[in-house]
Amino acid sequence: MARHAARTSPRRTLLRAGLTVTAAGAALGLAGTAAQAAAADTDAPLLAGAGTAATQGLTGALTHSTTGAVSPLTTLQLDPLANTGVDPLDNAVGTQVADFKPLSTALVTDPVTNGGALQDLPVVGRATGLLPG
Repeated sequence: MARHAARTSPRRTLLRAGLTVTAAGAALGLAGTAAQAAAADTDAPLLAGAGTAATQGLTGALTHSTTGAVSPLTTLQLDPLANTGVDPLDNAVGTQVADFKPLSTALVTDPVTNGGALQDLPVVGRATGLLPG
């Protein structure tokens, strides 16, 4: 049986559900803290400080984990068969009409067939600079 057709274990499903519920609970807890801090007059500075600290901690953790997960993806080689004799993506086509400048698709396909990563692509490479990491 192919790996994509294999059944997922109930343990993994429960783990994913638990993590989803935990994240939702943390978001609701932060929202409740902020609402309570805005409503209370006497404890407002204390609760607002707790809500701010929790928000900063959650934002920092999210940024740190996203950086660790996204950064390797931008440098990962896209074509595993790049620079081999059997690379099916190494199929640039070119033409020249009369004495005009020759045209070729190599400008588009070379970054991938030479073992380039996502950050090496002509248009997408600039967009990866917006990602954390």
